[in-house]
Amino acid sequence: MSLISKLYLFLALFLISCICGCSAEAKLADNPQTTQAGSDSPASSTKGATIKIDPGSPADTVRAFYTKLREKKFREAIYLTNLRPAVESLTDAELKEFDLDFQAIAAQIPQELQINGEITSGDSATVTARLPGEDPDKLELQEIKLRRENGVWIILTVDEAVEKKIKAEGKNYFYNLRIDTHHDEARRMLDRVSKAEIAYSSQHYGAFAEIPALIESGFLPPDILSSESTGYIYSVKVSPDKMKYSAYAAPAEYGKSGKLSFWVELDGKGTPHLDSKDNGGKPIKN
Repeated sequence: MSLISKLYLFLALFLISCICGCSAEAKLADNPQTTQAGSDSPASSTKGATIKIDPGSPADTVRAFYTKLREKKFREAIYLTNLRPAVESLTDAELKEFDLDFQAIAAQIPQELQINGEITSGDSATVTARLPGEDPDKLELQEIKLRRENGVWIILTVDEAVEKKIKAEGKNYFYNLRIDTHHDEARRMLDRVSKAEIAYSSQHYGAFAEIPALIESGFLPPDILSSESTGYIYSVKVSPDKMKYSAYAAPAEYGKSGKLSFWVELDGKGTPHLDSKDNGGKPIKN
């Protein structure tokens, strides 16, 4: 599962992607230099134009943010963003519940962060840097927006509407977001199951298969067997003649990893239909 497709994607999405815009056009320094993440002094490099970073500047905040993420200092990293109200009241034990999610993000941070530009206008700023994009293995020139509050620059990971929601929900924001994300992931996974069944049946004279056979054939990822990364438990039931199937997804921990139970059934024409309901965490029974 790719970085963007994961929830934890709530960090992948917010901490890496949503703070970034499209291709940046910030002004670059006249004397390009490269600054390594976590370093206070620039070092020469041939990897594109970069700028000198002043202490306390917007670029310095961006550098510190990604350095702390890479060093797995997650609370300190989020404190540098407008996601701060979502973690301020989380205890260390509660924050550790998201450790697996954060670890996946930290692994994507490049060892050397190339910051290429900085534009400041009053209490607003834009920093450009090369960061993972849709393909986490490729770096793209992206924009990071910042706002100055009480003399300190903070990274704007979410827009004003979401920022208000975070302030209202506090630490529940991450929990609610994780549930919503797992719901979306469950829908996508069951859609993938349906497509896998079509592909499998086309190669097996119209017969459908259960999950292990679909994985073995290369039509489904192995992580569908683990709720650790998906938050859901998936199953497929095939009719005795193997001409029909039903697929199910139930939250691994009701109220924590998800609330909705999902199922896919074939109609009279063999077309799959997805439905869901809150079933108290129990899987739907056919």
